[in-house]
Amino acid sequence: MGACERAVGEGRESDALRFLKDGQVLLPEHPLVLQELGRRALVAGEPRAARNLLEQAVAAEPRHGPLWLQLAATLRVLALHDAELEALDRALTIDPKHPIALLRKAALLDLMGKRRNATRVYGNALAVVGTNSRLPPGMETLVQEARRRVEQGAAELDAYISERVVELRAAHPVADRHRFERCIDLLLGRARLHEPQPTFMRFPHLRDYEFYERSEFPWLEALEARTAEIREECLAVLAGDEEGLEPYVAYRDGLPLNQWRELNNSRRWSAYFLWKNGVRIDGHADRCPRTIAALAATPQVDIPAFGPTGFFSILDAKTHIPPHHGATNTRLTVHVPLVVPPGCTFRVGGDTRPWRAGEAWVFDDTIEHEARNDSDAPRAILLFDVWNPELSAAERDLVRAATHALGEFFDAEGLPDIGL
Repeated sequence: MGACERAVGEGRESDALRFLKDGQVLLPEHPLVLQELGRRALVAGEPRAARNLLEQAVAAEPRHGPLWLQLAATLRVLALHDAELEALDRALTIDPKHPIALLRKAALLDLMGKRRNATRVYGNALAVVGTNSRLPPGMETLVQEARRRVEQGAAELDAYISERVVELRAAHPVADRHRFERCIDLLLGRARLHEPQPTFMRFPHLRDYEFYERSEFPWLEALEARTAEIREECLAVLAGDEEGLEPYVAYRDGLPLNQWRELNNSRRWSAYFLWKNGVRIDGHADRCPRTIAALAATPQVDIPAFGPTGFFSILDAKTHIPPHHGATNTRLTVHVPLVVPPGCTFRVGGDTRPWRAGEAWVFDDTIEHEARNDSDAPRAILLFDVWNPELSAAERDLVRAATHALGEFFDAEGLPDIGL
């Protein structure tokens, strides 16, 4: 029967028929013989005969998924939708992630008027197929239809939910609804949940917010109030100490660059460090006393040889910082936008926001993030790290000591940059 199937696929009908007859002589009631006879009956326009043969086949070999799929196709021709649904469910019992069975079931539910359930099954099929799978011929059309139906179904469900929560949404401020709105986005497939992926240390049982609520940081408003004087110092150093700018991405030879290949050792993304890895850059800091004072009023990370770090971050026009992850969730990152042309955006996880001068934010950089400057002018912000407010004083002491010890451990072999 394998030889028969290959001959059919190659268009050698006389050979296929000869192999089929040989199979019938040997085992006339074998499921594969009955399957081929059923296929031929269906092609010949005899769906009832095909159904009879295929039902004999599945009775003899109920754990063979392709038999159920072929029976389902025959039942579709006969417009026996309930029986077809049962056959497809039997195929999915054998292989719950069979993409063709899922797509056929979704299409059948659509045909039966069960559009909402069809949308769910289409979504399951897309999850199995994935975005980069190489699809067999003829399946791409089914997948495109699945995508269309999932988008349509999400819009219908969104409208249905929105109608029932419209008054509650109006009664609560946007800030109080942030997590709920993200929950709905995930439910409808409009967003995905981005998990923290620190490159160095993950401290367990801390919240994994993308952008943190401003109320968590009582010092943030006072920092924003100093934006004008910080901007003045930033512009002064850009005009008078351009040599102090250095590439922010500066990996040594021999390290894998991955997404940093284009920006490595490039001043398209440059930094003017005031503090770097726990060391005050005196020449730079002395030029920016008001910025240094503003930083001193925040809970900066203080780990010998690792923190504080604070700098003016300059992103050139038409430059993209690719998606990446930070080192540890024991710290959070603060941006104070200083010079922001239109077209500058920042994404953390599934939340994309435009920078606005003087409006600071705090985020977890261990969640995938990226930055864009699509304008024709440079963008400048003040960037620095603070302790995660969920760490207790004891936990900060322990993290401080362990991180410093780890640095010393690798420094003994001349590899001090552990990536914090």
